[in-house]
Amino acid sequence: MRPLIAINGLLATGERPRLELATRYADAVLKAGGLPVAIPPCGGPSDVERLVERVDGLVLSGGDDFDTARLGLGPVHPSATLTPAAKQDFDFLLARAALRRDVPVLGICYGMQLLGLAEGARILQHLPEEWPGRAEHRSGAVHPVAVVPGTRLARILREARVEVVSRHHQALASVAAPWVVAARDDEGLVEAIERDGHPFAIGVQWHPELAPEGSAHDRLFQGLVGAAAIAATNRALAERR
Repeated sequence: MRPLIAINGLLATGERPRLELATRYADAVLKAGGLPVAIPPCGGPSDVERLVERVDGLVLSGGDDFDTARLGLGPVHPSATLTPAAKQDFDFLLARAALRRDVPVLGICYGMQLLGLAEGARILQHLPEEWPGRAEHRSGAVHPVAVVPGTRLARILREARVEVVSRHHQALASVAAPWVVAARDDEGLVEAIERDGHPFAIGVQWHPELAPEGSAHDRLFQGLVGAAAIAATNRALAERR
């Protein structure tokens, strides 16, 4: 059976709040052998716990900017397009529950930053200002990334350097243990992270779902789905005992 992979999305606010999710994330999961399901940002801690218990894996998709003031990380930068509070709060519950329960998780762009911030990372709020004179990372910029040898990411991608598609102006300045940096760009910016001691917890700053079909980036989704299949099998065996 295909493992069930939950994917979070954007929260559009207004008179008719709604979930928005680019289908490319679901397409990538389906192509990798998973069964994608979109999840809206609603419910409290107990609801999130029950949700995480029922899925085999999780994709934390791209999104808007973090409300750093809400996180106790200083004033919000004027350039920020803020994630609604309800979504930001839900996403942190979701990320921490997945990490605590060893649910395989892949964080993409905002999703990578979310994973890091959930466990002590520091954030750069606006790269053109805090990373001046460096390469552009917004609007689908394409650039190379160097993968750290010996990491899980290196084993998955099987390439020392990959071309990536970036759509961000925020980034992680550093991560806290048990997270480690798994890739950087040629100017030293953190481009991927992974968590020691977890079955599969990887975040990438780029958008692998936008990469050409058949590239090394497909292996990220294959790795997630493979880890989710193992988790599903182990859970089924435990329930039969």
